[in-house]
Amino acid sequence: MQLKDYHVDQARYAKCIEVSKRVRWDIDEDVIRGREFDFSQKFLPDGISQVDRLDFLNEDEKRLLSQVQGRTYANMFGFVERFVTAKVLETTRDHWLGDQTALEALIRFSDEELKHQELFRRIEAMMAKGMPDGYQFLPDPDTVAAAVLKCSSWAVLALILEIELFTQEHYKQSIEPEINLSELYKDIFLFHWKEETTHAMMDELEWPREDNKISDEERDQAVGELIALVADVDGILQNQSAADVDYFANVCDRSFSRDEIQKIKDGVLTAYRWQYIFSGVEHPRFQKLLVELTSENQRERLNEALKPLKF
Repeated sequence: MQLKDYHVDQARYAKCIEVSKRVRWDIDEDVIRGREFDFSQKFLPDGISQVDRLDFLNEDEKRLLSQVQGRTYANMFGFVERFVTAKVLETTRDHWLGDQTALEALIRFSDEELKHQELFRRIEAMMAKGMPDGYQFLPDPDTVAAAVLKCSSWAVLALILEIELFTQEHYKQSIEPEINLSELYKDIFLFHWKEETTHAMMDELEWPREDNKISDEERDQAVGELIALVADVDGILQNQSAADVDYFANVCDRSFSRDEIQKIKDGVLTAYRWQYIFSGVEHPRFQKLLVELTSENQRERLNEALKPLKF
């Protein structure tokens, strides 16, 4: 299928380059700075972890559960950035012989995501030193990335935008204003947020550009692929949330009843579904583009698929 004429918004790509140069940071010099995690503090704030809803847990237990969730939260970013980087590099192909400003912006995007992967690998090792043995992060990044990348670019770019948007939402709404968090953990997501702001801007350019290339039939199929990707994400969340609660229960200072364990599992799964699905899908910027690029019937299909995931 021939690529249609499409206006490349050079000014927005140029803005992304300007911001990328201005906020550029180094893992050791700017983020870690020789520090360790403070395990006397929470990692994730209640607005993200939702541990405050588990009122039968005491404060020490809520702090521990926030740290377990915070460890998974960091690992999830390192994990999804594997396929994000691959897809962004693939999208540069359409700009190789065209607008070099767009090409530079996307290359910078890829370079920053590679750095983020290194950051999250580093901090996983640091968190492992300060927490009891037994934690497992279940999904394999390469296996999942290979499966995701078999889907259409339209569906994958939609998923990537959803991820980039909830990254910003979580930091600005919950992490930044919370003072009682591990200082290092909080700074990690400050610096991560600084570079992710331009990534979402580029996603908002690349998803419509991809949409412009496909037929109505291909778009309808792509919506189905996006629904399948969300279902796959939920399968990962179900498995990881159960593993995280099992680890929490094993390292906690007291035993929990079967009913309490189930309540914790339900609470963590609800938190994960909000963190990784609904806080992105329901973001106003995602919804705006979704309305522009899809039909009412296609959006209804997506909404119907999401309904069973809400408690």
